[in-house]
Amino acid sequence: MTEQPTQTIEKLNSRYTELNRKKIQAETQCENAKTALDGLKKDALEKYGTDDVAALKKELEKITAENAEKRVAYQAHLDAIELKLKAVEAEFAQGGTF
Repeated sequence: MTEQPTQTIEKLNSRYTELNRKKIQAETQCENAKTALDGLKKDALEKYGTDDVAALKKELEKITAENAEKRVAYQAHLDAIELKLKAVEAEFAQGGTF
């Protein structure tokens, strides 16, 4: 580590003031983060019954898989509706009756 040149008391006080400001700022940000984390944990407990990160990840994977299955079923349902609609349109175009 290189040695700093000798500084005046004013410069040292200025450095101290700046470092103290940064310390207070960091402490405030830390407290805000803790408060936010506590709120998120409370929400997770209420919604999912746990605030354990690993358990929440498993729950997210489960929900994601369920959503994928629902999307596939929805797409199949819409495909079936379109096929029926095309059949009705084709019959109507040929002068068929309903």
